[in-house]
Amino acid sequence: MYTPTKFLKGLSCNLCGTEYPHGNVFTCPRCGMQGILDAQFDYDAVGEVMTTAALESRPLNQWRYMELLPVSPEVPLPHLQIGWTPVYDVPRLAREIGIRKLYLKDDGRNPTSSFKDRASSIGVLKAIEFGLDTIACASTGNAASSLAGLAAAVGLKSVIFIPDRAPEPKVTQLLIFGATVLKVHGTYEDAFDLCRAACEKFGWYNRNSGTNPYLVEGKKTAGLEIGEYFSRDRGALPDWVVVSVGDGCTVGGIGKGLQEMRQLGFIERVPRLLGVQAEGARPIVEAFHSGKDLVPSSSDTLADSIAVGTPRNWRRAIKQIRASCGEMIAVTDGEILDAMRMTARLGGIFGEPAGVAGVAGLRRAIRGGIVKPDESAIVVITGNGLKDIASAKEAAGEAFIVEPSLDELEMLLKKIQPCS
Repeated sequence: MYTPTKFLKGLSCNLCGTEYPHGNVFTCPRCGMQGILDAQFDYDAVGEVMTTAALESRPLNQWRYMELLPVSPEVPLPHLQIGWTPVYDVPRLAREIGIRKLYLKDDGRNPTSSFKDRASSIGVLKAIEFGLDTIACASTGNAASSLAGLAAAVGLKSVIFIPDRAPEPKVTQLLIFGATVLKVHGTYEDAFDLCRAACEKFGWYNRNSGTNPYLVEGKKTAGLEIGEYFSRDRGALPDWVVVSVGDGCTVGGIGKGLQEMRQLGFIERVPRLLGVQAEGARPIVEAFHSGKDLVPSSSDTLADSIAVGTPRNWRRAIKQIRASCGEMIAVTDGEILDAMRMTARLGGIFGEPAGVAGVAGLRRAIRGGIVKPDESAIVVITGNGLKDIASAKEAAGEAFIVEPSLDELEMLLKKIQPCS
């Protein structure tokens, strides 16, 4: 066992507030599975060390925020470059969707091409910290491939439970990294429950970020990065941060990171959060607008990474969105496919369906008057488009076939570009 970071005070239940010491525990014994725990830090002590001047000398990756991460300083960090992903100003895409200023944060640039590397990197370090040699998770795709890659990087064995619908490119990633891959005949929820039971029986570390209190701390680093990036020009901090939502821990984590950056004085306000779900899997949207407890739903959407009908971390998501005076919205698969085309052709970023759902949601929010045309926003692109080639092909259309003849080419060009 390794010594945890001195800045981590412990864990607290998101329902009853009961505090617990650091340990390999996920949920509150009093509240059961609904009582997901949240890592608590000594922000006064963090603020004395994690200053603007200190950050200037640190590597540009997520480990620059070590004081705010629940990992032991004694555990060697993965050698892969994780975090501090690029932020792009995309004026042509902004004009198309009708907003004054738009930025895209491309988390498809992480090692396994997804945002989930931020969480998996914490997961593998916690497994080592607790003395375990095997780590497991259930996933519709990205969390799985991310865990497989990070486990390979640090020398852990990984066991992955995936539903039948997981796209083949993501399954291939799992296998190439050497994971034990188990396709579960059923839904994501079935895979999740089986994974949890297996971890309890066989002593594996459970990476599932829906209930693991430490994994969300990796996800919050995107919020920390956004806060630090725009702290250099306080007037440029966007009005909105837009995030696709599945289990709820991604938007919840980013919200926590932004709140911490405000508390530490890097930013003066927290941008409003816009959480975006797919119409075919929108239980958190329903709970947000009804003000009632979440009711599990079906999950029928091409955006597999957010196809979650029974999200475990929905309370965290709603808490952070409300704390920012934000909003939630749902978009159709057709809108998501449109967003794939727009984001690639006008922003130069090729995102998978869940990765660009935020762009689709922002467009709908502008048309619905939720986001004003004179405001600004940053959308977190959570995964690369090569993760789901089938959806990309549907969005992109077909190639033209032409004989190796200049005359034939000229005739074809006149047909497809009649006004050129």
